[in-house]
Amino acid sequence: MTENSLTLISHPLCPFVQRASIVLLEKDVAFERINVDLSAKPEWFLALSPTGKVPVLKVSQPSGEDAILFESVVICEYLNETLNGAEMYPQDALTRARHRAWIEFATQTMAEGWQFLHAKDTTTADAKRAAFRDRLAKLEAELGDGPYFAGADFGLVDAVYAPLFRYFGIIDEAVSAKVFDGLPRVTAWRAALGNRPSVKDAVLDTYPELFREHLRQQGAMIAA
Repeated sequence: MTENSLTLISHPLCPFVQRASIVLLEKDVAFERINVDLSAKPEWFLALSPTGKVPVLKVSQPSGEDAILFESVVICEYLNETLNGAEMYPQDALTRARHRAWIEFATQTMAEGWQFLHAKDTTTADAKRAAFRDRLAKLEAELGDGPYFAGADFGLVDAVYAPLFRYFGIIDEAVSAKVFDGLPRVTAWRAALGNRPSVKDAVLDTYPELFREHLRQQGAMIAA
């Protein structure tokens, strides 16, 4: 692919966009990034995105037309299959299928974590923390010696979970400690992901304050 043949349509806070950004950065490929206002979605964006969500990836074609991809994991898998750089899925079919299963597991894990972060009362926060921790405990049992999901090599599973763990380095440390207490492998994994250059560079420098302001606007209890 030539430089600027990839355009990532994005939103500054979207964790699903971050997944694609991380893979692009891991592959060391130049790309254009266009942010859209998801509270007032432009018509050109709705014409491209069947779901009305980001990310959307535009891939320039020799014909001059653009191919459009949507859904973050689909985009990540396409980038992994078509770009140079380290392979981000295992070569063994069974191991690769297991990685895909844990990527699917991330969907509800993300939902539980998001609902905990946005809880507006103690009862909801406690229930959502427990549900989120239950899923983290299953990850704890799956992880090995690290530093990444499958050991020394950073893969697509890591790119998928990194945006979720980022939130917990932004909110109050005491709140995060209650979530990750007793989960040493997940805690170490989270730290390793947070230190990965591609993960750091997948968001704006102002991301922490943007996210805190988002929580305040949503009336989240942890933002008080």
